Amino acid sequence: MKLLLVGFSEKEAREIENTLGIPVLAVPEELKGLKVEELLKIESEGGELMWTGEKFLIMDGLDNEGIKRVIETVRRLSKERVIFATTTETNLKWALEELLDELRSEDEYFRALREARKQVKERKGLFLDIGNVK
Repeated sequence: MKLLLVGFSEKEAREIENTLGIPVLAVPEELKGLKVEELLKIESEGGELMWTGEKFLIMDGLDNEGIKRVIETVRRLSKERVIFATTTETNLKWALEELLDELRSEDEYFRALREARKQVKERKGLFLDIGNVK
């Protein structure tokens, strides 16, 4: 069980680790080329932590209740938006940088989808209302 934190300060990382009691690695920029499975073996590392412009939290080895607890706790502790993910058999083999690119793409897609749904619900935006065509 471990949390990989990207874009968090050392202070934030320690607060998350102390609050949750789960080992944390705040990943510095120089390790972004390593595979996720390699990062999970590292205990601690110094270096530039605030290198992405966004915050990512990648969870490994947690069950559903643990995932829910991490998300609720980090949302309460962090004043900024955090992109959450869990490890999979596939993404463990990816370089961290590849995983972050994929998470950004997924995040953009789901944010756009939420906005489109909101606009449809509020009857705003670009959509066809074919139900009222005569």
